[in-house]
Amino acid sequence: MSKTTEEIRIGQLAIRFLLEGKNAGGALAMFEFEVPSGGKVPAAHSHDAYEETIYGLHGVMTFTVNDRREDIHPGEVLCIPRGAVHRFDNLYPESAKCLAVLTPGILGPEYFREIAELLKASPGGPPNPAAIGEVMRRHGLTLAR
Repeated sequence: MSKTTEEIRIGQLAIRFLLEGKNAGGALAMFEFEVPSGGKVPAAHSHDAYEETIYGLHGVMTFTVNDRREDIHPGEVLCIPRGAVHRFDNLYPESAKCLAVLTPGILGPEYFREIAELLKASPGGPPNPAAIGEVMRRHGLTLAR
């Protein structure tokens, strides 16, 4: 069993990995993420190498998948297929937390740490879009246009 207490913060987004792919034979990765009321993260993106399944834990998170909006409440599940352009926001008055399961588990905390460092490197201003895009590409994500 692996247990982590590391919280990775990217702006308003808080992420805590519960299981990394390297500890699950690459089959899956699992993390919790929490967004405060009014939080809008991340930019719309897609990934072709894995599916993402979301399970609502607390509050309501609004996901947009291929231009279709859907609110995910506690106990509800949303499956995001490979290649689907998606993003999420918390449009409600309380914080929202979800569980994400990636299959296979090829995206790990390294991606989120790198993005967090880029944001820290540009306090008060927007991060370098070319640098963000390079990190995303290296980890198998594509920024939507």
